[in-house]
Amino acid sequence: MTQCLLHEINLQKDFLGDETIESIYFGGGTPSIFPESAIQQLIDEVRKVFKVADTIECTLEANPDDITALKIKSYAAMGINRLSIGIQSFFDDDLQFMNRAHDRLQAFECILLAKENGISNISADLIFGFPLLTDEKWKQNIDKMLQLNIPHISCYAMTVEPKTALASMIKKQKTKPLDDEVSARQYEYLMQRLMHAGYAHYEISNFALPGFEAKHNSSYWNDSSYLGIGPSAHSYNKQTRRWNVANNALYIAQIQKNILPYEEEILSSTDKINELIMVSIRQSRGLDLSLLSAKLNQSALNQFMNKVNKWQNQQMLFIHNDHMICLTTKGKLFADGIASDLFF
Repeated sequence: MTQCLLHEINLQKDFLGDETIESIYFGGGTPSIFPESAIQQLIDEVRKVFKVADTIECTLEANPDDITALKIKSYAAMGINRLSIGIQSFFDDDLQFMNRAHDRLQAFECILLAKENGISNISADLIFGFPLLTDEKWKQNIDKMLQLNIPHISCYAMTVEPKTALASMIKKQKTKPLDDEVSARQYEYLMQRLMHAGYAHYEISNFALPGFEAKHNSSYWNDSSYLGIGPSAHSYNKQTRRWNVANNALYIAQIQKNILPYEEEILSSTDKINELIMVSIRQSRGLDLSLLSAKLNQSALNQFMNKVNKWQNQQMLFIHNDHMICLTTKGKLFADGIASDLFF
């Protein structure tokens, strides 16, 4: 697999044109169980094949139970300067409910280990809106994040996907179904608490102390090009979207034949407009109406503004400085639905 990843980097060398790489992100699963030597090879290959910024952000996703002092020191030495850690909760019963391998002590200690051994730029994830999570436990989870002074916090509502263990448990009445009202209440508390603690709510699910907004995530939301390497990886260069085959064996077989195993979608002008709406409306700065106006005729613009006025009347969004369409606190609870309604 490592040799195929290295080979794909070279096969994809022209996809981004002459753009400078601002961020490297090891994700898509559990890269913290990948050998450090392999990660080092991949970083070296990216630096050899592409033009890389001096201020590059290099992030690795890690599980708390994988983190050791030795591993952190190794990561820091090879240029990884940011960790994204899947904490999810600081309560053992919650972690067991989510089938997580780590416990609450590891959730706490992994943050300290990272900071003590060379990586202080940390993003940590929390999950809310599931049956075991009382409002009091949710408040304690957020308080622990703040006590640990984690500069970037990502929070997601639990969802029920078809054919999952959670879906089966709910169907068999072994656990309560998810409660949208509880989820909304916990999300509203999250926004209020982190705002008072000095975090910018710069995207629907993401909060950062000043200067710690994720370069990598922001590239998606700001319509920047990106290249994904490996099975299931997605790539985008403003004209096309590509996604690699998900099957590991098929991926390896194709790469070994010098074939890039991807499917591709060429974006229409309507696709690009809808993409702009979706990624912009999720950000605190909002959707720039002047950018949208340049892409639409008057009839289409009038149609769009009628929808905007409808949501504005429901106090779901507002227009800032006469040209930035932003969600209200209430609107953030329905971001995906609002964006979908605004699509062309």
